[in-house]
Amino acid sequence: MTEENTVANGAIPPDDRTRTLVHVRPDDHKLKHIAIAGGIYTILVTGEQTAGRYCLIDMRVPPGGGPPPHRHDFEEMFTLLDGAVEFTFRGESTTVRAGETINIPANAPHFFRNSSDQPARMLCMCTPAGQDEYFGRVGDAVDGPTASPPALTDQERTERQKRAAMLAADYRTELLVP
Repeated sequence: MTEENTVANGAIPPDDRTRTLVHVRPDDHKLKHIAIAGGIYTILVTGEQTAGRYCLIDMRVPPGGGPPPHRHDFEEMFTLLDGAVEFTFRGESTTVRAGETINIPANAPHFFRNSSDQPARMLCMCTPAGQDEYFGRVGDAVDGPTASPPALTDQERTERQKRAAMLAADYRTELLVP
């Protein structure tokens, strides 16, 4: 009996002993911290660690920070830990506050912005994974979650935007900016 048939018949597949427990500690020096979209994103759990099922990202978003309008073919869920962030989903805006969770369905246009004068922090889970790799390729590595993003020249900022646009399709993402 194949694994597909086993699941279809209601039985749970056998334990995949090649997969290991993932235990993340905030002071782990192996964590990747990336400056992107005005904030610092720490990749807590990678797609590689979950066999591509999901990734988990700790996002620290300063006042005014956030990505441009975009959409992608994967689910994205955010839980606000601190502060408040304004999410725009299909053109409608809503403010999400600490303790609240919001789920963005696959393919829906959206973006978020910290429109307050205080930093915000949220966890973002993407399923399936891939966003963790995309961020690593388009952002700038920094030393830790509370590091300041590098001061970029206008030319460097333009280069990052071009790289993000060029790689977007490889990561099932469409940037909705001119």
